[in-house]
Amino acid sequence: MAEAKGRVIVALDVPREKKALELVELLLPLTPYFKVGLELYHHAGPPVVRKIRERGGRVFLDLKFHDIPNTAAGAARAAAASGAFMFNLHALGGEEMLRAAAGAAFEEARQRGMDPPLVLGVTVLTSMDGEGLRRVGVTRPLEEQVLELARLCRRCRLQGVVASPRETARLRRELGEDFLIVTPGIRPPGSERMDQKRVMTPREAVEAGADYLVIGRPVTAAPDPPAALKALLETLKPGKEGSDALPR
Repeated sequence: MAEAKGRVIVALDVPREKKALELVELLLPLTPYFKVGLELYHHAGPPVVRKIRERGGRVFLDLKFHDIPNTAAGAARAAAASGAFMFNLHALGGEEMLRAAAGAAFEEARQRGMDPPLVLGVTVLTSMDGEGLRRVGVTRPLEEQVLELARLCRRCRLQGVVASPRETARLRRELGEDFLIVTPGIRPPGSERMDQKRVMTPREAVEAGADYLVIGRPVTAAPDPPAALKALLETLKPGKEGSDALPR
């Protein structure tokens, strides 16, 4: 299960630090990776990143910075200083913002003698579809929009992107094997889409070329989160189809 274990990031999208840390303790034997997003970060504050790290977890800081270059660079420095192994910012912030943030994160880590975090660009949120893009004035087809933003991120020397699994195969073909693709919008067979629109099963996403899968409510809201995650990881093992292996 080692290969699958390295792929899964559990989204701690909960409003209380106590609940988040309980989930970390429960799930650490199965994955070291946890996502801290806006909800938990605003309830618990920056110390929650340190507390997860102290327990042996690695944190994907999912705050999607999108601001003027100087402000985004300051936020990137703080993200690097927190010890998060990965953080993201909106690619729509543009080239100057992306370069400023990535450079600031690298320099902050260098000054502290730390490994620099992986910096990812968010392409198009998985809750959006083509019609949603058109309503905010984006006329380019959704897949083309994702690809162009990913190319921008690569030019700006980001290590990868956050994109839905629906675009992963094309991104992998166009941008190569050394470009990280992190995919939210992962739903086990039989689970509800909830507010996600562009989704795939875990195995489909991996086969399309995803490096990391971000999975939240199907695990964290399950009656037995470790059992749900273990069943999901089983579907990623070589030779497993997994369509009937997950609790429904």
